[in-house]
Amino acid sequence: MEISLEFQSGQIVSLKHGDKNLYAEVIQVVVSRQLCWVRPLVLVDFFTEPPQITDLRDASDLLWPVNLFQPALDTEVITVLSQVLAKEPKIEPDALAKQQLHQFIHLVWQEGAKG
Repeated sequence: MEISLEFQSGQIVSLKHGDKNLYAEVIQVVVSRQLCWVRPLVLVDFFTEPPQITDLRDASDLLWPVNLFQPALDTEVITVLSQVLAKEPKIEPDALAKQQLHQFIHLVWQEGAKG
């Protein structure tokens, strides 16, 4: 998708798999390798009502294929991010949040390997 290569630093993007969306901030687009360096913000599970929001601000950055990301619409992230950003980041890393991110990335990677 050509629009993906036009992401800007600071832009919020989403990576979707099933009922879950990973929202992340673009740090840099590596055009020559078609990769996107992103900093995870939240993982939202829309399967539950209300959606379960996992704060990933202390998780590791990702270098991921740029074509898998979509620009996040303001209307889709304002509510989610306002709930998380209103809280102070945790002092200690959240092992459960990092595990959920790892599982999500693993599922997306497996899906990509099949296709």
